[in-house]
Amino acid sequence: MISKLPRWAWIGSALLAGFAGIINTVGFLSFQHQGITHLTGSTTLLGIAIAGGSLTAVLHLAAVIAAFMAGCIASGALVKDSALQLGRRYGVALALESLLLFCAVPLMERFQVAGIYLASCACGLQNGMVSTYSGAVFRTTHVSGLFTDLGIFIGQALRGLKVDRRRIKLSVVLIGSFLTGTAVGAVGFAHFDCRVLYFPATALGIVGLTYYLLYRQDRPA
Repeated sequence: MISKLPRWAWIGSALLAGFAGIINTVGFLSFQHQGITHLTGSTTLLGIAIAGGSLTAVLHLAAVIAAFMAGCIASGALVKDSALQLGRRYGVALALESLLLFCAVPLMERFQVAGIYLASCACGLQNGMVSTYSGAVFRTTHVSGLFTDLGIFIGQALRGLKVDRRRIKLSVVLIGSFLTGTAVGAVGFAHFDCRVLYFPATALGIVGLTYYLLYRQDRPA
């Protein structure tokens, strides 16, 4: 069962899921045509590349995975533990994610794979941060687990078992937010190409800096 979470956690997670949808859409529509926000597809393609003996593809996909993991590692070092409370360095993590996306855009515009790696690192940082502060309940960069949870809960309800309605609501909200983000990303990409990533990058930077400054003001002398 999910314990009660503050409203800002719900809103923030929904926004992050939407941003992840934008990022992943850009990954699919840009020059590499691959997912960025999750590792299932990249790991599958890595296995195919290994079987096919394509060293270039192996190194590229391994780098995408390593970049995502690097983001998760950075999140673990910044946020540190699983308690949802003020005092954790969420602002720093959000600002860092923003910086990574800002740096990724010009590289992707020049068809350089380093931009993909930076975006993947940003997603790993985001997913690690949200998983940490929510006790590994939230997932904002991929929806497989959310659909799995939703299906389980529906099945339990059909059996007449008690279900966690808050988890159902959470799954629906995050899936809907991610889906909305993909639609926004597709429309934005058609008009701005990879520069549509500046939208989530700017929003993340503003929120991260604001949170960091507000927290510093609230700290005891």
